[in-house]
Amino acid sequence: MILVDPPVWPNHGTLWSHLVSDESYDELHAFAAELGLSVRSFDGDHYDLPEELYDAAVRAGATPISGRELVARLNASGLRRRKGTRGRS
Repeated sequence: MILVDPPVWPNHGTLWSHLVSDESYDELHAFAAELGLSVRSFDGDHYDLPEELYDAAVRAGATPISGRELVARLNASGLRRRKGTRGRS
């Protein structure tokens, strides 16, 4: 399942969300490609999603959840990568 938290993270003059999968990186990459996200937006275990694409992500099937639940679900899935161990997948 694709999950997205609210756009509350400020950077580069906009707010950002995190887009993750609790099933696989393949599912996440495919969903991100459909949204037109660059692979440069991938940060090891999530995509940084700009606020202007949040509604499009939800319309495309991402489930909106809190940031706290997103991290818990990512941890439970085994797909969470801590900073410093993140690389491209």
